[in-house]
Amino acid sequence: MSKEKVKITVYGAEQICASCVGAPGSWDTYEWLQAAIARKYVSDHVEYEYIDVESPPDMEYHRKYAQKIQDDEYLYPLVLVNDKIVAEGIPRLKPIYQELEKQGVMLQENK
Repeated sequence: MSKEKVKITVYGAEQICASCVGAPGSWDTYEWLQAAIARKYVSDHVEYEYIDVESPPDMEYHRKYAQKIQDDEYLYPLVLVNDKIVAEGIPRLKPIYQELEKQGVMLQENK
């Protein structure tokens, strides 16, 4: 496994996405992803960040994604693994897991 950190970024908002009625909220998705990844992978080198699209940090990169979500270019929650979009709206674990493995995150059984 690479010693580089793998960053998972979840962009979301307190209000549930209009297209995702009945789905968990963005913050719930953020916490669910952390638990799901920790159960399957050695997550020592995985870090997480949650960005509220209503008040993103003053960084161009985050403001760009927040604006695209507000302009309806992306659904939220929007999930990125090392700056690559892997899920939007109601995320599925399979593409997220595939990207984690591409980034060198090891399965728990390989400890």
